[in-house]
Amino acid sequence: MRSTNPVFSRRGFTRGSEYAGFGAQAQGAQQGNPFGGQGGNPYAQAPRNPYDQPRTQPLTADEMERMYAGPAAGPAQTGRMTIDDVVARTAMTLGTVAVAAVLGWTVLPDRTGLAFGAALVAFVLAMVQSFKRTPVPALILGYAAFEGIFLGVLSRAYNDAWQGAPVQAVLGTIAVFAGMLVAYRTRLIRVTARYQRIGLAIAVGFVLALFANLLFYAFGSSNGLGLTTGGLGIVFCLLGIGLGAFFLSLDFKQVEDGIRYGAPQRESWLAAFGLTVSLVWIYLQLLRLISILRD
Repeated sequence: MRSTNPVFSRRGFTRGSEYAGFGAQAQGAQQGNPFGGQGGNPYAQAPRNPYDQPRTQPLTADEMERMYAGPAAGPAQTGRMTIDDVVARTAMTLGTVAVAAVLGWTVLPDRTGLAFGAALVAFVLAMVQSFKRTPVPALILGYAAFEGIFLGVLSRAYNDAWQGAPVQAVLGTIAVFAGMLVAYRTRLIRVTARYQRIGLAIAVGFVLALFANLLFYAFGSSNGLGLTTGGLGIVFCLLGIGLGAFFLSLDFKQVEDGIRYGAPQRESWLAAFGLTVSLVWIYLQLLRLISILRD
């Protein structure tokens, strides 16, 4: 199952038989596949370890004593993803966005062309990462840096036109994130196959409407389809925020499954990448909504 983002598709944690998880067969039999496929653990792989040499002699008493006396294997030794890994990588990625945004706000406030160039570079880096089989931290942090520059310049322009709008958008983004996290943890929202199908169908329609709106702009309509002003613009922004919240719930599900099934530690970079893209999307939709309401 591949998770899809409002802006582009990115690879998720469930990658078939690419990775092996601890106790794969037992976990699969007990818990089942959360996405309805065959087998429980998406990280399980059938081939045995070619370097695993079978023992022909039973363990001696001294060997067993040394095994029991040794320290328990933790995440650092097993190489599996933990929630601490996700939090740390997400903090690094969002921190890069914040630092670059401050740079764009203070140093490049009037460079609109440069800002949209940075947004294009960020999009290209994100697309490259989405087609990579493994996460590349340099690509993810590069995306965060260029996206931050774009957000900084754009936020300064919004602040000049609607004083305080960026602060309101940041607070709104935090509120949406916290609300979705609470709803997910308390199981008010359950990420089922039907839930995903409905959300993805709405997302496809949303993207098609955006594309049609751009076409109307390109062929001379001053207001496109009317999706950026008035009552229709407000409804469209609210729908965009709802889609961002939907993709946050998919991100939470991916993190939960990655930890449960023993995803490799490097997969925490993908979790950070997905969360960052979703939060940036929500922030942009809130900026637009605030500007329409204050007009």
